[in-house]
Amino acid sequence: MTLDSCRAAMEEAVTRYLRQLPDNTLNEPVRYVMAIGGKRMRPALTLLAAGMYRSDVSEAVKPALALEVFHNFTLLHDDIMDKAPIRRGQPTVHEKWNQNAAILSGDAMLIHAYALMCEAPAHCLSTLLALFNQTALQVCEGQQLDMDYELSDHVDHDQYIGMITLKTSVLLGCALQTGAVIGQASPEDAEHFYQTGVDLGIAFQLMDDYLDAFGDPAKVGKRLGGDIAAGKKTYLLIRTKELCNAAQRQKLDALLQDTNQERRIAGVLALYGELGIQHETEQLVKHYHDLAMDHLHAISLPGEKKQPLIALADQLLVRQY
Repeated sequence: MTLDSCRAAMEEAVTRYLRQLPDNTLNEPVRYVMAIGGKRMRPALTLLAAGMYRSDVSEAVKPALALEVFHNFTLLHDDIMDKAPIRRGQPTVHEKWNQNAAILSGDAMLIHAYALMCEAPAHCLSTLLALFNQTALQVCEGQQLDMDYELSDHVDHDQYIGMITLKTSVLLGCALQTGAVIGQASPEDAEHFYQTGVDLGIAFQLMDDYLDAFGDPAKVGKRLGGDIAAGKKTYLLIRTKELCNAAQRQKLDALLQDTNQERRIAGVLALYGELGIQHETEQLVKHYHDLAMDHLHAISLPGEKKQPLIALADQLLVRQY
């Protein structure tokens, strides 16, 4: 199996799932948020991991779908908390309907996710539910930390890595471990799958931060410095604050208060250049990529079985969008 074939299979599974939902006002926003796009990366990873152990991955489809529904539930509620008007180029649910509808439909999606996970094979149901419970709570903890850190001027880079691990990366780890457990991998291999996903997730998020400042705008699809313009606390900005001398910190504080976005972006990017932030971030992405590869190589499967995941990890290092 390839990652693309797994994504295509999950796209079909999502379509079938949405068709069987009852036609009512509760499910209209569910259909909407699930249908407006997304790469289906998490459920595809579940199928990919299961496919490393067996040719028939049908038993992994419902648990994989559970993770995709859960992921979209978190996005729906995140958009409410962030007061975001747009998601994937379309109005967010609370904008298209209203906040109450968005909250209730999100709650329904969480229940749907658990119902789908409960359709996992009997031999591993208790294991997967425990993993899902742990992951769901960690994602909530990560979102809370993200909100806390937005109000704090004293967030260090280790705290930021911890936050993105919980908010983003553990769900990738859960996706891979879920597939491995369904495929009846050994406990040791299942843990290596989990750690592979977590480390890749951290690397992906760091690369997102990196591309916002140093990517090719034509390939990224947006102008550089969007995070700077929005005042987001990314790894790059946090490390800049940590490395600044007194004069640079004074300049940075003034830039962050500047209402002229173009001047603010240009000034902060210049400080990134002075402090070597680009190279440091590249090295940190490589560090987490290498950790992921170490876990991936430790999985007791033939190398050709792991090749799609190896290719995904390697693609991260040259990713431009």
